[in-house]
Amino acid sequence: MEIRKLKSIERKKFKTIRGKSTLEERNNIKKNVEIFINSYLTHKKIIRYVAIYWPLKNEIDLRSLKEKYPVALPKCQPNKQIEFFIWDDTSLKDDIHGIPSPDNGRLLNSKEVSIIFVPCLSIDKKLIRLGYGGGYFDRLRNDLGWRSIPCIGILTETCVSKNLLIKAEWDIPLSGFITDKRISV
Repeated sequence: MEIRKLKSIERKKFKTIRGKSTLEERNNIKKNVEIFINSYLTHKKIIRYVAIYWPLKNEIDLRSLKEKYPVALPKCQPNKQIEFFIWDDTSLKDDIHGIPSPDNGRLLNSKEVSIIFVPCLSIDKKLIRLGYGGGYFDRLRNDLGWRSIPCIGILTETCVSKNLLIKAEWDIPLSGFITDKRISV
């Protein structure tokens, strides 16, 4: 069976598992993200922008980070690229996939972003991420400047795969992940 079909089977499985996550699990993930950021600040001393995502179906909602930190949101481009823009008080506008993104023209480069949090359907022990299959984050991280930034997967512990996930040649391992039960970075 080809890789795309196998990944599709994995996506269906982990979407179902994620759909059963509880409010307590989601809140614990948010607490662990805060613990991680505070630890990062302790060691690095400064934080430029924290790149998050606009939550889709059952993804962990990290938008409250905007209250404490400078935050960036992604915008999907027609060329299958993703770019991060400062999320300020200007209005949001749907990108090509209908996902709200900043409409302020304040594009960030890799030197301006300290951490990238990325939603995961699953992740395995080799830090291979299972997402929705668009390849946006892998394309972004194909650039060495973006790959040097810690890219942390966000998911419930129940979605951490006990087996290795199907890996395509373009998949780039993440830097770690955060769940409701652990910070593995």
